[in-house]
Amino acid sequence: MKLKMALAGVLVAGFVLPAVAQAQTQGGTYYVVRDAETKKCTITEKKPETTQTKVTVVNGVVYKTRTEAEDAIDAIPACATD
Repeated sequence: MKLKMALAGVLVAGFVLPAVAQAQTQGGTYYVVRDAETKKCTITEKKPETTQTKVTVVNGVVYKTRTEAEDAIDAIPACATD
């Protein structure tokens, strides 16, 4: 009986731990994205698809906090507002 309980625990952990790890890596990622048509930069939490040719991730950097991304917009020449 103890062996069955231990195996059940390992099985549950095998499903739960990867989901938790994925949630942690996805949360807290911000991208500075520049629209080629409007020439404006915005902050997104999802990386744009590679099929979207009108937007690009500026400098290819992933920021951990929104504040870091906001500070980066001010420092990136391509994102400077006229």
